[in-house]
Amino acid sequence: MNVQNNKGLFISAVKYSFPVLLGYLAIGIAAGLLLVDAGYPWWLSLIMSVVMYAGAGQYIAVGLFAAGAGLLEAALVQLVVNARHIAYGLTMFKRFNAAGPYKFYLIFALTDETFALLSSLPEDKNQDPRAKSRFMFLVALLDHAYWTFGAVIGALLGTLIPFSMEGISFALTALFIVLMIEQILRVKRPKPFIISALAAILGVAFLPSRLSLLSAMVIALVTVQLLTGKRPVEAGTGTEAGNG
Repeated sequence: MNVQNNKGLFISAVKYSFPVLLGYLAIGIAAGLLLVDAGYPWWLSLIMSVVMYAGAGQYIAVGLFAAGAGLLEAALVQLVVNARHIAYGLTMFKRFNAAGPYKFYLIFALTDETFALLSSLPEDKNQDPRAKSRFMFLVALLDHAYWTFGAVIGALLGTLIPFSMEGISFALTALFIVLMIEQILRVKRPKPFIISALAAILGVAFLPSRLSLLSAMVIALVTVQLLTGKRPVEAGTGTEAGNG
């Protein structure tokens, strides 16, 4: 692939990932603000964003740090919160297995938003697999860069300018809602999303807080499987979307 094609591929990846840019800047800044507000240096936000790169996990980690949680407790909480990525990975296994040298980074960088973008890519047998792998890599890398930039900016702003933290932690939830609505409109299959929302509400209402998330995920996955006869995580994908 020549330089011109590489440039076009990068521009396409920027356009395709642009909704995540807007969201990640906002919630990344919020995460950075929360971190320094808890008394930690701004550079820790950079290290966490590059190495850990888990939006919800980083929000939760700040609370765990502040509460003095032990390593084992923190690891278990993060495992439960991020268990959904097991389903993501299984869904993308075939695509990533054909991604060659990009495979390992794609596995590492598979956040909720990146999964939403990559799983919506159409299966085009006529497309050059190398170009598609590069495109997926660029989308994942750009999303990572958006998050890291936002988190560092937020941490620096929090160090230099006093902010009120009230309501900032809701930024991540707001992004998930926006992405969910976008996916519903894109794939025109609202049933899995409705089932998942109902499962989450029931989990919060009737189960202990430590069990509600994992239980809601299991209930949603099983229910979608029974009602649709499809792999649950693929019910949210479609072939209507282009690759930018």
